[in-house]
Order: sequence, then structure tokens, then C-alpha cells
Amino acid sequence: MPMFQRKTPLEKEWQILNRKEEKYLEKRVQKKDSKLNSMLAQKVPAKMQSTMDAAFEKAFSTIFEKGTTLIEKTYQKDKREKKYAVNNFVDEVERSRKSLRAFSKEAKSSGNQNLLISGVSGIGMGIVGVGLPDIPLFTGMIFRSIYEIALSYGYRYDTEEEQYFILKIIEGAVSYGETAKRINAEIDYFAADPYLPEGYDRKEQSKKAAGALSKELLYMKFLQGIPIVGAVGGAYDVIYMKNISEYAQLKYHKRFLLGRR
Repeated sequence: MPMFQRKTPLEKEWQILNRKEEKYLEKRVQKKDSKLNSMLAQKVPAKMQSTMDAAFEKAFSTIFEKGTTLIEKTYQKDKREKKYAVNNFVDEVERSRKSLRAFSKEAKSSGNQNLLISGVSGIGMGIVGVGLPDIPLFTGMIFRSIYEIALSYGYRYDTEEEQYFILKIIEGAVSYGETAKRINAEIDYFAADPYLPEGYDRKEQSKKAAGALSKELLYMKFLQGIPIVGAVGGAYDVIYMKNISEYAQLKYHKRFLLGRR
């Protein structure tokens, strides 16, 4: 009788993903403010935070009410659904690590493309000194990236439940410490049992996610509003898009593997 059993491809992928998640959470233990943020803190107008909060809340609301259809026109939804169907069929036949990794590979490719678009847009607007007006476009790019990641793993994004999952991902991706750990646990709980929590209110959850994102981007959006040097602030769109996209890939991948188990 063998002393140990060989891990299945699914078990190996699950183990690797859990290590990735542990490393991710380790990086979110504490926020480290840069010297640039410390310098800008003295210059940002007192009312700018509340103005940004309102701008992100409005952007979230617009997307949920009528923006999803517009976002879908910016990428090939049918192509992604077909690609998922092909990957799913191959995995059902092969049950190999290669067939399992095809889903995450597809999700990563969409994320990289959206990073490039976000960077060009953010830097371009920063050069001409456009900061706050960039928020609707930047928010749309965040949702586009998450939508494409969701499709890569075979998930919808147009139901109340899926919108909750997306909002928690955005909030979690820009949180730190115990808050990040708590939100991560809430996301995992939903992934295992996809029902809305008791007393859930989308408007309230949108406000939390928008507030967390607004707080994280405050200094860079202020800098982006200054012509020429604003390109530096605009470049940070890529950094935050990368953080959110990577976290979305991590949580959708985990949800996907959990479903496969």
C-alpha cells in the first residue's frame, strides 16, 4: 500500500492558489504611505474627499443601472463565453493541470489588456490636467476588467448576487489589515454559498466600495488634475487597476476551483 496518495490536478491548483492568497494578504497587512502621498496631503483641499466619494458612488450607480450594456460593447462578450465553453469541454475530458490553467490564463490575458488601456487613458488625461472627470472612465475600466475575468471562469455579472460579489472584490482590493481579512472572508463565504447576506442593500454596499476606492485614490487624482505633472497621477491608474484585477482573478479563480471540488 503506498505511503501517500498523489494529488489530483485540482488539489494541486487549490494548494497553489491558497499560497498565492496567503502572500496577497501578507502584503495587505498595513498600508505604507509614500513620500509623495505625505507631501500631497498638505495640499489636497478639505472637500475633495467627499467630492470624490460622491463621484465614485455616482459612477457605480450609473454602471449598475444602465452602464453594463455600454461596457459590453467595448469587448467581445460572445467570444469570451465561447472560449469558456471550449475550455470547460476540454477540462471535462482531460482533467489535467493544463486544462485547468486555461481558465486562469484567459482571465489574466484580459486583465493585461485592460491595464494597457487604463494606463494610456490615465496618463493622457493627466497631461492635460484632468483628474476628477477621469473617475467615470476609470471606474468603467475596473468593471470591464472584472466582467471579463468573470466570463473567463463562466460566471455572470448582471444579477444582484454577482454585483454584490464584484463590489466586495473592489472594496477588498483597496483595504488593509483586519478590514482586508474580514472582507476576504466574506467573499469566500459567498463563493461557498452564493446568497445575499441578510439585510443587504446594494446602495449601501456601493457606498462602502466607492468610499474605499476614493480614499485610496485621493492624492493621485488630485495630482492628476495638475497639467503635465498630472501624468504621474494618471500613471497610478495602472497600479490600482493591477491590484483590483489581480484580486478579482484570485477570488474568481478560488470560487471556480471551489465549484470544481
